[in-house]
Amino acid sequence: MVKRVLVVDDAIFMRNMIKDIFASGGFEVVGEASNGLEAIERYKELKPDLTTMDIVMPFKSGIEATREIVKADPRALILMCSALGQESLVMEAIEAGAMDFVVKPFRSDDVLAVARKVLGDGPK
Repeated sequence: MVKRVLVVDDAIFMRNMIKDIFASGGFEVVGEASNGLEAIERYKELKPDLTTMDIVMPFKSGIEATREIVKADPRALILMCSALGQESLVMEAIEAGAMDFVVKPFRSDDVLAVARKVLGDGPK
C-alpha cells in the first residue's frame, strides 16, 4: 500500500523539493502546509501515514505543532526537517513526539531512508 505524506514547510521551494523526493520514492503526497497552525488542521483532515515538519515556521513552530498532533493522535509519525545548527531544537522536537529528523540541505536518498525507517519499511 502506498504511504501517504503531508509536507509542512514555510518555504514553497522546500515543500516542492520534499514533495518531489517523496513522489520519486513511490510515496503519495496528499497535502502540504506552510505553518504550524495549518499543519495541525491538515493532519486532522488528511490523517497521513507520515508528516514531514519544518521546525521554524510562522504562527506556530513545528515543535508546537508536533506536540499538538501527537497529543491528538499518539500514533502520528512525524519526521522533523531542520537546518544545520538547530540541534537543540531537534532534541526538543524528539521530546515533543517526533520520530526522527533529517538535516537541511539533505539528499533525497537520506530523506527516503529515514522516512522508510520511521514507517517501519526500512532495512531491518
